[in-house]
This record gives sequence, C-alpha cells and structure tokens, in this order.
Amino acid sequence: MEDINYSLKFSSSHYIYFMNDFINSIKKRDPAATSSLSIILTYPGVKAVFFYKISNFFHIAGFKLLAKIMSQAIRFFTGVEIHPGAKIGKNLFIDHGMGVVIGETSEIGDDVTIYQAVTLGGISPSIDSERQRHAKRHPTIGDNVVIGSGAQILGPVKVGANSRIAANAVVVRDVSENSTMIGAPAKSVRLGNKGSFRPYGVDEKVKEDE
Repeated sequence: MEDINYSLKFSSSHYIYFMNDFINSIKKRDPAATSSLSIILTYPGVKAVFFYKISNFFHIAGFKLLAKIMSQAIRFFTGVEIHPGAKIGKNLFIDHGMGVVIGETSEIGDDVTIYQAVTLGGISPSIDSERQRHAKRHPTIGDNVVIGSGAQILGPVKVGANSRIAANAVVVRDVSENSTMIGAPAKSVRLGNKGSFRPYGVDEKVKEDE
C-alpha cells in the first residue's frame, strides 16, 4: 500500500484530477456506470467518499466534533458510515453503499471495491473501551481488494492485496495476498475449473485450501 497523503488541497486542479481519476476507475469496475454525470449525481458511495475526504481533513486538523457531525450527515444522506479518522487510499468504490460501516482505525489501500452492507469493524468495542481507545481496532485492507455484499471483516486483521472476500463472509484472521475467502468464519478456497468469484456469492465449484 502506498503512503496516503491525508492533506486536503483546496484547488480546482486537485479536485478535477481527483474526480477524473476516481470516476474513470469506477467505470472500469461497474458496467452500469456509463455516464460521468450520472456517477457524480446518483452514486451514494461516490458522495460518501468525497465528503469523507473533507471530514478527514477537519479530523486531522483537530476539529474532531465538526468532522464527526459531518460524517453523520453523510451517513444520513447516503446510508454509508465512514469514521473521519479512517485512512483511505485513492479510488475507493463503494457500490450501492447502503449499510456500509468503516471504523475509526480502518486502513484501506488503493482501488478497493466494497459492496453494500459491509462492515469493517472492531471485535469487542463495549469491553474495556478505555484501553482500546487509542489502539488499532479495525482492519487493514490492501490494494485491489474486492469485498462482497454483507461481508464482515472484524478486528485489527490484515487483508492482503488482490484478495476477494465473498458475500456474507466473516473474516477474523489475516488473509494472504491473492486469496479468496468464503464462509463464517471465512476460509481460503481455490476456485475450481469453472468456478469464479462473484461479489454476491461464489460459484459452488471451489476447493478449500489445505
């Protein structure tokens, strides 16, 4: 994962470059994304990521209450909850969006795709909260990872680059690069000759890794 620059540059050229790169990356991953204007106006995940960047700026600048209020407003309008303290790389695509939760100490690499109802959460936030307050509690997601609908990735686990997390999988341990994980708790599998990964499920022809 490349180092992430969390500073927000208030310049028109920066935003034009950011939006062009962001929108083009979405067109490559979503066959329904045929119009840039449609993506900007109608994709809740795009709005959530864009305004997260602003709330993250205020969070880092020390205006944490303002940042949290902004994140809750984003949640109200988009159905996506991203804590302003999360660290997110470029071109995060949250498809459909509704019900996605990204916790405070989550770290997400570049070109990650997340489908609806995904949780990047902690394991036991209600137990000894004071001790956990400044600890790493949420997942770290590598570059080019796809996380299927309803999946939960819990705790300070690491998901390696280019991995695929199937729909409704529950990940509670580290995932190696280029892995496909299914089930609850999730297990690494090898796709059969005719199997293929799908963000809403995985073909039946899979074999559990030894």
